[in-house]
Amino acid sequence: MSIEIVDIRREPRSYSVVVPAYNEELFIGDCLDSLSRQDFAGPVEIIVVDNNSDDATARIAALHDAVVVHEPSPGVCNARQAGLARATGTIIVSVDADTIYPPHWLSTIDRHFASADDVVAVAGPPVFREGPAWGRVLTGWLFWLVTVIERVSGRLSYVSAANLAFRRSAFGGYDTQMSQGGDELDVLRQLRPHGRLVWDADNPVVTSPRRMSAGMLHGLVVTMLYYYVGGYVVNKLARRRVIGTYRAIRTPSPVPVPHRADPGPLPAPRRRRMLVAPRRRDESST
Repeated sequence: MSIEIVDIRREPRSYSVVVPAYNEELFIGDCLDSLSRQDFAGPVEIIVVDNNSDDATARIAALHDAVVVHEPSPGVCNARQAGLARATGTIIVSVDADTIYPPHWLSTIDRHFASADDVVAVAGPPVFREGPAWGRVLTGWLFWLVTVIERVSGRLSYVSAANLAFRRSAFGGYDTQMSQGGDELDVLRQLRPHGRLVWDADNPVVTSPRRMSAGMLHGLVVTMLYYYVGGYVVNKLARRRVIGTYRAIRTPSPVPVPHRADPGPLPAPRRRRMLVAPRRRDESST
């Protein structure tokens, strides 16, 4: 009996956009609006993973025609893994619920994947809408350095989970023992052996500066060094979650959004060109 080997990289590309969300009612409407305005004409599904929210997150997502998956185990890696399990696309797109995506964003990503069969991931930087000057300067330097290293060495040293797409065939799954960093550093580690990672500094997304609300010292020492770097290293070595997740910050957006704590009778969104995977009965929103 002969066995036909199919190179999945040559199959038609379809996209599954996974949005993890915990109490994101202030932001997720704008995020989903921006995703619905993408000029990419190919097959796309949007999956919102409700990570035990107790606000209107799931309802807002359902009103935007997203597939809503409920994941009771807390943590961004648990949520992203639940979205990955539900996804039907050949390419998984990692986004954040507090982020806005320009209309050309996904079509730009698709052009990179179409350019060569060895491309397994495409990433770009996030930029902040307003926020403290120190935060904008720090992240600006960080992603400038990522760009320089990539251009000089050809090696991608860091990715943001708010702006990342990768071939499903090249990824084994999220490590649910991880907290912060698991959906970025660990994903990058898994993807590297499978092909070329493309960094597009000219395809940014616009994200919220809410993580900087506690100030520069707290942001650098507590958020970055302890929870992000320390949490990733310690949890990886221990193979279990020793350092947990930093508290969720859900401050109002500096950009006015129309979604309130009680959305009331929100009008149904307009029908869009975006193709959405059929929703299972056990994944409907509450």
